[in-house]
Amino acid sequence: MRTQNLVAAAAAAAVLCACTLQPPYHRPSSGAGNLWPTGPAYAQQPVSSAEMPAADVGWQEFFSDPQLRELIGIALQNNRDLRVAALNIEQAQAQYRVQRSALFPGISASGSDSVEHLPPGVAIGVVPAGAPNGVTFRTYSAGLGFASYILDVFGRVRSLSRSALEQYFAQIETRKSVQISLVAEVADAYLSYLSDRSLLALAQQTYTSQNASLNLTQQSFNAGVGTALDLAQSQQTVYTAQANIAQFTRQVAQDLNGLQLVLGAALPPDLDQAPGLNGEQFLETLPAGLPSDLLTRRPDIAAAEDKLKAANANIGAARAAFFPSITLTGSLGSASTQLSGLLGHGSQEWTFEPSISLPIFAGGANVANLDLARVEKNVAIAQYQETIQTAFRDVSNALAARGTFEQQILAEEHLVDAANMAYQLSLQLFRQGVANFLSVLDSQVTLYQAQQTLIAIRLARLQNLVALYTALGGGWNARTVRPVATAGQLPTSKIAGEAAD
Repeated sequence: MRTQNLVAAAAAAAVLCACTLQPPYHRPSSGAGNLWPTGPAYAQQPVSSAEMPAADVGWQEFFSDPQLRELIGIALQNNRDLRVAALNIEQAQAQYRVQRSALFPGISASGSDSVEHLPPGVAIGVVPAGAPNGVTFRTYSAGLGFASYILDVFGRVRSLSRSALEQYFAQIETRKSVQISLVAEVADAYLSYLSDRSLLALAQQTYTSQNASLNLTQQSFNAGVGTALDLAQSQQTVYTAQANIAQFTRQVAQDLNGLQLVLGAALPPDLDQAPGLNGEQFLETLPAGLPSDLLTRRPDIAAAEDKLKAANANIGAARAAFFPSITLTGSLGSASTQLSGLLGHGSQEWTFEPSISLPIFAGGANVANLDLARVEKNVAIAQYQETIQTAFRDVSNALAARGTFEQQILAEEHLVDAANMAYQLSLQLFRQGVANFLSVLDSQVTLYQAQQTLIAIRLARLQNLVALYTALGGGWNARTVRPVATAGQLPTSKIAGEAAD
């Protein structure tokens, strides 16, 4: 009967713990519209049809170059930042489990052996006659019980548990953001390496061409046709090309060092066999959606909203501090003066000690904690809206660049062709004695600068497409289902399988 009373008390406690004082959550306004900017810079607008959004395009499909896909795969397996992000998920999960355990009473088994000796005259009537040296009492006890279990009547523990759960979800989204950034970082480093390698090849090619011009100028000078000024100017172009060769050789080596750091492992041995810088070989056509898609596609926005929900739950915990706290302590077991009598008839013992504590004066601490929780929620709202607006800006800037790079590259290609034509004509006229070497020098420098600019613009175009892909939430397999916590079930992350997405 007494055991049934304890069970009934525990059931009643569970019913009392069903409420919470946290305010209802409403998603704040994003502060951004539902349409991308328009104008001359936005020649290519995202589509809002049934086409797959960019966030659903896996990086394996977006990056079509096999060498780049291999590098990204190595980085996802070995990068330390991504490893730390995965460990942060495990840490947040453990913290949630610790906080959630407070919802349940901690039951423990206990056993004791108590020995007490009383001398004669200390307790008259306790020490029997004929015991001049006193008497020794010995008691054995064993049982099960819970101590200081706080009934979550006003939902304080539940609110703290919910806050920890949202922080756990935020870490999952943060890990996705780290992966997206890592994929983009590997792609940018690889493209920079290819760009500097192209610039090095161009410098070497220019050096060969200018060295041939120097020999021609030297011959003209020796024959008395050319001037010392022509010879000095030709030497300048050769020395400039030599300096550029040294510069780009250094940059290629530094690019490889940076790429190895991002990968967290040794570079593949066949990296020097990578193709030239050609946009058609690296990236696939990028679909996109409306700005509202960012709310569900970008992990950093989801993480900011999870942190907002955690701050909202903390308000419920702060409110609960104003109400009474009910604590239960109880145990059920047996006691006997003989060890063999613990399981005997009539040895059962039990205790049940409920207590209640009502805050009357706390020096303003509870009010201050509630104010702090509300301020932290307002901060989280501002950070959430800022994250959305930053994402909107990132996508808009990338769209503006995508809409203008094509025309810029086309114009720069025409410029290179024209500069090359001018150089060939000026060189021909110089060899015929019609023009001086200054015209050859000017056209040669103009051609070299135009070729360098064309490589830089092609690099910027590819890196902008990578930036647009990541700004739209790409680089992470958005088809992965987010873990959901139900009553009595702990959400689990898919850390082991995330690196392969």
